[in-house]
Amino acid sequence: MGTEHESGFEPATGDGPAVPDADGRRAASVRTAFEGMLQIRRLTNTGHASPDSVPAQWETHRPIRAVALALEASGLAASAVDGSGVRTATGYRLEQGEAPGSVRIEWLGPSGSGAAHAEDVELARCATVLRELGWTALLYRGPRRRRFLEVEPPAGVRRPNGG
Repeated sequence: MGTEHESGFEPATGDGPAVPDADGRRAASVRTAFEGMLQIRRLTNTGHASPDSVPAQWETHRPIRAVALALEASGLAASAVDGSGVRTATGYRLEQGEAPGSVRIEWLGPSGSGAAHAEDVELARCATVLRELGWTALLYRGPRRRRFLEVEPPAGVRRPNGG
């Protein structure tokens, strides 16, 4: 995503290694980053009655980072992969969606983990978190009948590439 150097913190997208947090430092970093994102909303969404409830332009230009931060801050688990790309943990996985500025969310896990059976409930939890933060989250059925969310800023919020 290219933003790690900007802040020194990178939210989990589900495509990296598992992030241990035995000492609570990760959770503290997530809280700080999330509060920073909400503060950006308050400072830049001045034309809205409830500035916290609409993604800021900063988020629309870094949607994967913003969505990952929201999900991790809510306590939802990210999936993870080892060095060879084999999935090692069950949770959300984010990638660029079909439309510019959108994010695709899948619920994945290691082979035999039962992730496919939990995806309806877990994707609904993801959608709830994101809708509360002003994102539009639509549930779709993809290949092999697996479900996924397509998340984008609400209508009327500027998107990258003129959207």
